[in-house]
Amino acid sequence: MKIDSYSFGRIVIDGKTFTSDVIIYPGRVDASWWRKEGHLLQLADLSEPLQAKPHVLVIGTGYAGVMRVPRETIDRIAGLGIEVTVERTSKAVGLYNELEGRRTVIAALHITC
Repeated sequence: MKIDSYSFGRIVIDGKTFTSDVIIYPGRVDASWWRKEGHLLQLADLSEPLQAKPHVLVIGTGYAGVMRVPRETIDRIAGLGIEVTVERTSKAVGLYNELEGRRTVIAALHITC
């Protein structure tokens, strides 16, 4: 899957436009991703992506980086042997596109705020 473009509140993946937060898996997009506490990412919010055991999990924290990812969450993901990268969504999109196809990568992207 390739992210064609991203702007505040809008992401285009393989030619399809999404206007909600997404998780991009190899071969599919989950556009119904919600977190228990909105702008606070917790391990429980990533249960399905973590079960997929990607090599890399790319987390996009939003246009302005408002979504917080606690150090504990990052450490727990890393403890599962998954490389985790946390960036503002615009930078996360570029990183995802760079890695996709070379490694098993999943992206969890907050597309507003």
